[in-house]
Amino acid sequence: MTGRHTVVRNRTRPPAGGAQTQAALPTQAALPTQAEASTPRTMTEPIATNPLSGPITVPRGVLLADTGFEAQPLAIGGSVFGWTLGGRDAEAVLDRFAALGGTIIDTADAYASGQSEHIVGTWMAARRTRDRMLLTTKVGRLPGRRGLAPETLRAAVDESLGRLRTDTIDVLYLHGEDPGVPLEESLGAVGALIEAGKVRALGASDFSPERLIEARVLAANGLPRIQLMTTKYNLIERRPFEGALELVAHAQGLGVLPYFALANGFLGGAVRRRADVRHDARGARLAQHLTRRGHRILAALDAIALARGARPATVALAWLISRPTVVAPVAGVSRPEQVDALLAAASLELHRSELVELDRASA
Repeated sequence: MTGRHTVVRNRTRPPAGGAQTQAALPTQAALPTQAEASTPRTMTEPIATNPLSGPITVPRGVLLADTGFEAQPLAIGGSVFGWTLGGRDAEAVLDRFAALGGTIIDTADAYASGQSEHIVGTWMAARRTRDRMLLTTKVGRLPGRRGLAPETLRAAVDESLGRLRTDTIDVLYLHGEDPGVPLEESLGAVGALIEAGKVRALGASDFSPERLIEARVLAANGLPRIQLMTTKYNLIERRPFEGALELVAHAQGLGVLPYFALANGFLGGAVRRRADVRHDARGARLAQHLTRRGHRILAALDAIALARGARPATVALAWLISRPTVVAPVAGVSRPEQVDALLAAASLELHRSELVELDRASA
């Protein structure tokens, strides 16, 4: 693979222990102001690569909350691997991602019924990139392995490890809540997986604020602590996250890795008319954003992108990175050349006036 790195980021094993109890929802005052949120958090740095490609400049890594992991502040999403993107095309995307310094790969056992994990695992083994990647996956929604019961979690993790062709998952997300299983039982099972070396850090996917608070109380009593979370969040879909969920994330020091960061590709700006929408499930989700507000957001992205010599997708992701709790947006692509615009976002510091304009357009 052209441009493969020889530098490995320091990724020390994170603690699994508890933290201070969070007994109630924090107040709005707990969040930083927009001015604080716009403070630059990334810088570029040169890193060594193989002799054929020479050094390249990449965004400086950021710490993912208190996990001890340092990584590029942009994750490649594997939800389309094995679904709308076949194995060979997905590997081309991963090749480009790694060649540009990308480090976080986000997948799940439920993505394409395990095919996404299989593709990622095959690629890492073929390219020998496992030690350079920060691997995150989710369990709890795969048919036959649904829910967060201890025995289900143990079996699901073992099967994910097999598909991923690795012996350790860097970040394991609990993929949604399971009201039928006491949370302490699920966390206890994860604790055993951490002790066995199969999991390094714990995250939550689509947990409610109340469930996150419950998890923090349990962590204060010795169970593994949730350190990262992933949820749907982007310029066009802001309301579900901005509120109690964001306040809890901030109060608990959770690092947020928003998925659907480009709203199914809508914020990339390639589709502006319903006539251009593909007739499939992905196209149907994209079409719902073709509203007056959606076009207003695209117009604001276009103006900033033109002024900054960037692409609309880059600006949309840079806006996410500027948010106070976000550590790394998760975005998927369908072609290798689209990866460049994603990783460029980590080096684009938006001006305060540009942040205000995007906030106004997406209000």
